Amino acid sequence: MRAQPLGLRAGDREVLSSWTRSSTVKAGLAQRARIVLLAADGVSNTEIADRVGVSRPTVIAWRTRYGQAGVEGLVDEQRSGRPRTLDRSKILAATLAPPPKRLRITHWSSRLLAVHLKVDASTVLRTWRHYRVQPWRAETFKFSTDPELVAKVTDVVGLYLAPPDNAIVLCVDEKSQIQALDRTQKMLPMQPGFPERRTHDYVRHGTSTLFAALEIATGNVTGACKPRHRHQEFLAFLKQVARAYPDDGSGTELHLVMDNYATHKRVEVRDWLAANPRIKVHFTPTSGSWLNMIEVWFGIIERQAIHRGTFKSVHDLNTKIRAFITGWNDRCQPFAWTKTADQILTKANRQTTSDSAH
Repeated sequence: MRAQPLGLRAGDREVLSSWTRSSTVKAGLAQRARIVLLAADGVSNTEIADRVGVSRPTVIAWRTRYGQAGVEGLVDEQRSGRPRTLDRSKILAATLAPPPKRLRITHWSSRLLAVHLKVDASTVLRTWRHYRVQPWRAETFKFSTDPELVAKVTDVVGLYLAPPDNAIVLCVDEKSQIQALDRTQKMLPMQPGFPERRTHDYVRHGTSTLFAALEIATGNVTGACKPRHRHQEFLAFLKQVARAYPDDGSGTELHLVMDNYATHKRVEVRDWLAANPRIKVHFTPTSGSWLNMIEVWFGIIERQAIHRGTFKSVHDLNTKIRAFITGWNDRCQPFAWTKTADQILTKANRQTTSDSAH
C-alpha cells in the first residue's frame, strides 16, 4: 500500500530546504531533510530509499520521527556514554597563547601542547578541528596607510563600475625581473598517471620587464618588453599607449590607473602628462596595487606562459611573451569588477592584531 504524502508543519519546508543546501549542516541531518521533503511530495518509501541511498525502514523511521516531533525530531539526540571530563576551552586558550619561552618555538604542535597540558595529542587535534584552529598556518596582510585611501578607492572603483563617457580606461603597470630560465635537461611531457616533470636546477639567461596596459572595456592588452624598468622605459611605453589609442578628433580621453611606484611620478613623466592633457592618471592607494586590474592579467600570463616555460635567452622569453599577448587579444574578454567602493572600504577597516603595541 502506497504511503500518504507527509504533511509538513508551517514553515518547515523552508527550514528543511535550507538544510539540504547548506554546506555546514551535518550530512546526516541534510539526508533526513531530503527524506522528509520527498515524503511530503508524495514519493513512495521505496523510491525515497533508492534516491537517498538508505533502507526502506530508515525512511519509515524518519517519517515517523518527523510526524511525532517535527524538525526537532530529525536532530540527533544526546548520545549515551561518559560525559566529557576535559575542558576544551582550556585547550583552546592554551593554543591561542604564545608558547613558553623555554620551548623556543613560534607556535604549538599537537604533540608539544599535549605534553604541556598532560593530555592526549588526539584530544588536542579534536579540539582544534572543533574550533577550526590551525596553528601551523600563517597568512599575510597589509594595511594601507595612505591618507587619501577613501578618495583613491572611490576614484578607481568608480572608473571600473561607471567609466566616463567618451573615455577609454586603461590599467597600467610593469612586471619586472621576469627571469629567462632554461632547464639543464629536457622536460618530460605529461602522460597518463604522470604530471609534466622537469629538473629542479636551471640556467638563468637574464631578465626582462613587461610593461602592459589593460583596456577594461574589452580586455585587450598593449604590451612592451624592456631590458630595464626605469622612468625612461616607462615614458616610452606611455607614448606607445598614446599611439595605440590616437586622438581621432572626438575628444576621447585616456584614463590610466597605476600604482605609486616612483618611476610613475618622475618629473619627466609628469611633464609629458602635462603636455598631453587628454591623458588622465588615477593612482591606486599606497599598498593597494591589488586595485589595479592589470595585476589579474599578470597572474594569468605568469601561470599560463611564464612559470612553466623554458627560455633559451631573453630574446626567446620576450618572443613568447609577445606571442601570448597576441593570442590573448584574439580571445580576450573584459574582467568584471563587482565590489563597490563602500564594500571595499568596509572590509579594509583595520582589525585587531595579536599585539596591541604595534
